[in-house]
Amino acid sequence: MKQALYIMALILVMGASFNPANAQKKKKQKKEDVEVAAEQPLKPVVTRSDSVSYAAGMNYTIGLMPYLQRQAGVDSTQMGDFIRGFQEYLKHAGDPTYKAYAAGLDIASQVSNRMLPDVENRFKDTQDVIDHDMFFRGFIDALHNDTTVFKTIDGAGAFFQATLAEDIELKNEKLYGPNREAGIAYLAENAKDTTVHVMPSGLQYKILTAGTGDIPKATETVKVKYEGRLIDGTVFDSSARHGDKPVSFRANQVIKGWTEALTMMPVGSKWTIWIPQELAYAEREQGQIKPFSALVFDVELVEIEGHTPATTPEATPAPATTKKPATAKKKKRK
Repeated sequence: MKQALYIMALILVMGASFNPANAQKKKKQKKEDVEVAAEQPLKPVVTRSDSVSYAAGMNYTIGLMPYLQRQAGVDSTQMGDFIRGFQEYLKHAGDPTYKAYAAGLDIASQVSNRMLPDVENRFKDTQDVIDHDMFFRGFIDALHNDTTVFKTIDGAGAFFQATLAEDIELKNEKLYGPNREAGIAYLAENAKDTTVHVMPSGLQYKILTAGTGDIPKATETVKVKYEGRLIDGTVFDSSARHGDKPVSFRANQVIKGWTEALTMMPVGSKWTIWIPQELAYAEREQGQIKPFSALVFDVELVEIEGHTPATTPEATPAPATTKKPATAKKKKRK
């Protein structure tokens, strides 16, 4: 029923756009409402079908006013204009030309109120800005298949995407480049700790508890307990925030650093892992995690779904790591 109400409300909004009297003063609204009602001959409610039809019409206005206020900016003082637009649409409902015109109005509303603000926001704080007139000209020229500026629509789309990517990269570099440099310095210092293993990818880990269970494959679902921190110690997430039980997910459905660590950990292990930004979220911003941020996690691998817990401890070969200088000193940790 909500879907039917939405469709009905959308039709009403489309029809309302045709009325040229939207700028009339509020003080004339009551008089106009009376005039609108007088234009329509009153059909008496006589039969049962009349009653149920009439009741259905009234029923489908439930929730309409909040919808109009929220989505179309129409308030109760503009109902005269709205009703005229509704009636105008009904008069031409079977006319294909009018339907196309009405669809144009509807799409124009969506482009103006949703698409344009979205693209403006994507270019916010970059070296480029979106000019409204040129945006609409490009939109209309594409509908006319006008290739004066760009030879193809696909070519325009490729230029747009490439420019957006370049602008975002430059913006992120300016705003968050220091995050990357701080992460590089932090991981370089952390690698001096002789208890920390450093992988060729840049991932670092320290074994807090050596598990003796199976090691998960990337496609297997694991259950883990964890806490995630920024390099300044800020906790941005933990399994405890999601309930008392371990969190379940497939090992290859997380960031690259997690996947690499999980596919080396025997069940029962507890590790601290340090993930460079390129194995984490890179240029993406994720809540408290700013672009180019290195991350730190304490991870306990509790279980691999579908596996029977190991009953006999077995030696697990240590993963290959980069060699450390023989003279490396152990880092003092707080």
